[in-house]
This record gives sequence, C-alpha cells and structure tokens, in this order.
Amino acid sequence: MKKFKTLDAWFSIILIFTFTIYSLVKLDYTFLVGYCVVGAWQMISMIIHAINGWFTYRKAGRYFYHFSIAVLAALTLTGLLFYPLLWAVMIVLLLAAPFMAIYYAWLCYDEVYVKMQRPMAALK
Repeated sequence: MKKFKTLDAWFSIILIFTFTIYSLVKLDYTFLVGYCVVGAWQMISMIIHAINGWFTYRKAGRYFYHFSIAVLAALTLTGLLFYPLLWAVMIVLLLAAPFMAIYYAWLCYDEVYVKMQRPMAALK
C-alpha cells in the first residue's frame, strides 16, 4: 500500500506540474489534454482507494472528496437529460477541476507523509 500511495502522490504532483508548465509554454489545447490525463489518473487512484478501503472511512478527507465527485458525476449524468444543467455542471467542472486536482494531490501526499508515519517518527 505504501509504495502505491507514494507513487500516486508523486505521480499526481508531477503530472499537474508538468502539464501546467507545458500548457503555459505552448498556449494551445495542451491544457485540455493535461486536464484529461490528470483527471483520468486521479479517477483510477480513487477507484483503487475505494476498492481497497484505504483512508475512506467516514469523516476522512478522502471520503468527502469521493462523495463530492459522486455528486458531480450524478449531476453530469442528470444533465444529459436537462441540457442547461449539463452546461452549468461543465462550467463548474472546468473552473473547479484544477483546484480539485491540487487538493487530491495534497490529500495523497498528506496520507503518505503524515497519516502513515509511525508514532515515533512524529516525535522528531
């Protein structure tokens, strides 16, 4: 678990940083490519965490994050029936997703380097 979570945290950070810099250099559609790549990686990570039950207990940050993503997914699917709702959800996702990706990367980093530390390591 620790190896995957460490890889997950650093891979998310590297993807966000790389696509941010690359998008600022290119100034073209690479922002959308990065948006999809980072989002896909984080969705895979969320599914793996949910299946294994890692840090998904009630009142955990990851639990609330997973719940908010489920609500957004439900709103998106409902928006397929009501197009004004779909447009509203897509605008919210376009603006909020970069911040959500940064929060998710921080959440992964926090779980690895704070919550998974041995009790004696916290005394240093």
